[in-house]
Amino acid sequence: MLYRKFGQTSEKVSILGFGCMRFPIIGGDDSKIDEGRATKMVRYAIDSGVNYIDTAYPYHRGMSEPFVGKVLQDGYREKVYLATKLPSWLIRSREDMDRYLDEQLEKLRTNYIDFYLVHGLNRDFWENVKKHGIFDFLDSALRDGRIRYAGFSFHDDPEVFKEIVDSYPWTFCQIQFNYMDEDYQAGKEGLMYAASRGLGLVIMEPLRGGSLVSSVPPEVQEIWASAEVRRSPAEWGLRYLWDYPEISVVLSGMSDMAQVEENIRVADGGYSNSLTEAEKAVIARAREIYESRMKVNCTGCRYCMPCPEGVNISQNFKHLNNAAMFDDPEGARKVYRILVPEDRWASNCTECGQCEERCPQQIPIRKMLKEVVRLFEE
Repeated sequence: MLYRKFGQTSEKVSILGFGCMRFPIIGGDDSKIDEGRATKMVRYAIDSGVNYIDTAYPYHRGMSEPFVGKVLQDGYREKVYLATKLPSWLIRSREDMDRYLDEQLEKLRTNYIDFYLVHGLNRDFWENVKKHGIFDFLDSALRDGRIRYAGFSFHDDPEVFKEIVDSYPWTFCQIQFNYMDEDYQAGKEGLMYAASRGLGLVIMEPLRGGSLVSSVPPEVQEIWASAEVRRSPAEWGLRYLWDYPEISVVLSGMSDMAQVEENIRVADGGYSNSLTEAEKAVIARAREIYESRMKVNCTGCRYCMPCPEGVNISQNFKHLNNAAMFDDPEGARKVYRILVPEDRWASNCTECGQCEERCPQQIPIRKMLKEVVRLFEE
């Protein structure tokens, strides 16, 4: 296993982290973790050198943290850095923050969290935790030792991301990033901005929730097969990320032992600046194939914004394109309903047409928003 320095800290973290959101489950019930299989997976990963374990309050409908607390018994807690997250959307008072943290410490059977994140920040959640005293809470939790380092995870645009980065002396942040998401949410711009401020970078959704490795279009599979070096789609996706020296940890939400074993094997070659120009060109060609499958030629320029009714037009189209690019409408529907607030849904469109007047791509926005409603809301 390879390790990298974590931001400006003296900690060295494994380049592969274990994301605890997609454990094997029993009977299709996300709250019923198959503890026998999952325990073997997590402990095998730790025994193989993985030292970063990432969970959160809502994962597996609240059952991930108690399971992680159990699996880290028998001396495993001392072998890892443990990360979990404050549920920012549930905060209604300053006292709530202490209450959730103390509850998480109990569930995880530990006296401290190594890396504590404010979870899933977007503009709305950020304003919510700010008004309830997030900075005072973090200062207090750091002082009394309940957390060792403070960070945040993020789902919004680069402007909001930079505002958050500059608002507090964070140690690290967690963003969605992969070879298809260079311009999505914080994106490459945010990654480089955080790195320039000395933050450690944790990457989530390196394979887009499995979209980059399951149901790979034949034309993309041909691209991978044409490369001089033979790699699986998962290995291409992970190696793309580890090539960035700014990235410290890439989280993988592994669901079976085969995935654990493959990712650990691949991590042995995850050096920064190790991809050749030819290999980067292979990844770029695969990205072009995926992009050619997009349903809406939206560049995310946001000239159509703001919508008088609050519709987040570019975000709506991003999820519509994801459904088409990865042939996964149900997965895209689920993500849409999680990440897009209802007051920004496509169904709020009143067809006033202002957006189309301003769109430099001449997209029939009203027509395509109806497609979003049909696919994700009905």
